[in-house]
Parts: sequence; structure tokens; C-alpha cells
Amino acid sequence: MLDRFEENQRVDLAANEAYERWRATARDTKGRVLKGNSKPYVPPELPDGVINLSDPDSRMMRTQGTPPRQAYNAQAAVNDQQVVLAAEISISAPDFGHLGPMLDTTLRELREQGIDEAPEVVLADAGYWHTAQMQQIAKQGIEVLAPPDGNMREGKRPGWEAGFYQQMREKLTTERGRKLYAQRKVTIEPVFGQIKYNRHIDRFMRRGRAAALSEWRLVTATHNLLKLHNHWITNPA
Repeated sequence: MLDRFEENQRVDLAANEAYERWRATARDTKGRVLKGNSKPYVPPELPDGVINLSDPDSRMMRTQGTPPRQAYNAQAAVNDQQVVLAAEISISAPDFGHLGPMLDTTLRELREQGIDEAPEVVLADAGYWHTAQMQQIAKQGIEVLAPPDGNMREGKRPGWEAGFYQQMREKLTTERGRKLYAQRKVTIEPVFGQIKYNRHIDRFMRRGRAAALSEWRLVTATHNLLKLHNHWITNPA
């Protein structure tokens, strides 16, 4: 198990190093140096943490209002018809950093089905806010709408008052922005609600990240089959 701890620490250090390299040269939309927490990350001398002996790949996670538990972070991307286009598993509790990879996976899955047309708009909640990824997506001609402020936070984050953050706040208060972002409530949120509460699939039955990923993709595939079945019932030939 020590090898697992050491591997996790190497991954964390590599991710932090990549972030520090980006932040050293990153600028906001007006070309200004990014502000924020000036305290550098100091890695522990030795790997720390705990590991689950029955499923070492899983991590201790919690969501608002629930106690901590061993879990995986199930990710999904859907279209405006609640059809799941991509499904992935993460071992980090926060959604931060998953916006770009999930879009890349979605576009790859679409291309494999012969669909080269990219989405016009990507909608995400505040947890997915990642300035560099959002700006990179915008360079592809895809608009991103994601609030910089979470629902549980009072006020704005320090250093997130102006620039790109304020531009997004203003965009989301326009009639068009409100109308587009409201689609999240009728697209992705009902999908997770259907899976967890109506189909009672709220835990993985298999252990290990690869097994959990295959199970999650099976769950989302059956979700799509149910959508297709209901479409046939309501629209008979």
C-alpha cells in the first residue's frame, strides 16, 4: 500500500507543478497578472492520508449535507435531450479541472459516431470553473457559461471580483444568459435524479476504478436506452 501512497503523492506534485507553471505566465482577459492566494503550496515530506484496503482506488468524499464515505466522482455530459454523450470516473472529489477533459471526451465520442459538429454552448456549475480551460474552450469557438460563485458561498471569492469573473457574472444576468443557463436544470440535473432516485442506482457494486468506470458507463448507456424506448412509445411509427 505504500506504493499507492507514493504514487498518489507524485500525481499531486505533478499537478501542482503544472498549475504553478501556468499561473506564472497566465493573464486575465485584460492582460493583467492573476491575483489570488499568494501562499505557495508546500507538499508534505512523506505521503499522507488513508487508503481503503478493499478498494484502494476509491477516495473519501462528501457532498453537502451528507457524511463522508468512500466514493468515486461520477462525471457525465449530456445534450439538450438528456442523452448522455460521455461518462467518466474521477478519484478527486472537486469537479475543478474536469471541464476541459469532459468536453474533449464528448467531442471524441461524437466524432466516433460520425458527428463532427461541435456544441455551440457548454453549461457547467460553479464547481467546474477553471479559467484556463474555459478560455481554451472559447478559442475553439464554443461558448462557456459557468457562474464563478457557488450557491453555498456568500459574496465573491477574494481575487475573483473583476476581469473574466465579472464578465461572466454580467453575461449570466442578461436575458440570453439566464435563458441558456436555465437549461442545466432540465438537462443534466434530471439525468442524475433519474439514475439515483428513480432507478435507485446510488452506489457502485464493483471495486476498482476500471470496474467502477465500466459500471458507470453501463448505467448511462441504459439511461439512453430508456430514453430511446420512451421516445418510441410516445412517437409510434
